[in-house]
Amino acid sequence: DARVRGWFLLDSYLPTFFLTGAYLLCIWLGNKFMKDRPPFSLRAHLIVYNLGITLLSLYMLIELVLATWEGGYNLQCQNLHSAGEADIRVAKVLWWYYFSKVIEFMDTIFFVLRKKSSQITFLHVYHHATMFNIWWCVLNWIPCGQSFFGPTLNSFIHVLMYSYYGLSVIPSMRKYLWWKKYLTQAQLIQFLLTIVHTLSAAVKPCGFPFGCLMFQSSYMATLVILFINFYIKTYRKAPSRTAIEETPITTEIKNGFHKDYFAAANGFLNNKKAQ
Repeated sequence: DARVRGWFLLDSYLPTFFLTGAYLLCIWLGNKFMKDRPPFSLRAHLIVYNLGITLLSLYMLIELVLATWEGGYNLQCQNLHSAGEADIRVAKVLWWYYFSKVIEFMDTIFFVLRKKSSQITFLHVYHHATMFNIWWCVLNWIPCGQSFFGPTLNSFIHVLMYSYYGLSVIPSMRKYLWWKKYLTQAQLIQFLLTIVHTLSAAVKPCGFPFGCLMFQSSYMATLVILFINFYIKTYRKAPSRTAIEETPITTEIKNGFHKDYFAAANGFLNNKKAQ
């Protein structure tokens, strides 16, 4: 798309490719480096980091709502060129959304430094690595129009999620954080709504590229499957008697919340040993 020509990181795929490769390499080398070393606490770093992502997500949420309202975006289907300056405004916010995905690589780096390797699951790495690359493609070919919906929802979820993670780092706040389970439910609802919104443009087209709609729906479907699998594993399956006896309460399950939840993002497990 000529409107994003010259924007930082967009003209060539190589920076995105190499940053993704560096991310994966850091996980591998970082785990080796930390193998015989004590974990870092990083409490102050986590507070600042989670606060920063929360504020960035809040900015993107507000700006996307205002920009799409200004442009008179059609919720059912919005093309790429009819809103004029509002399309440029949306594209600028979506660039920040793309860039935020490389910032969020730090979620995993913090896991590595805190020796939370059990939380670096396939879901966690798959989600982080693919989102950064997919959004490079989005910004280059479909940087506005129908592309606005998923990031708007996701920015709202990230305001809730990263504020929760930031507060959970503060020991005195943990007793007030009762909404763990509902974050997962909200994420699943987000993916399902994005699929419905995407397919609505395929059922009643407005000129938005059909192939992009099918790809986005398929990718969201993979996240739905992975998150449903996590949700069932976490909240629906009753642990066996043996598992209960063998599972240390403070490290594996605390207040009924399974460690895998934090595989999807940064998070802070209430692990007294780590304190």
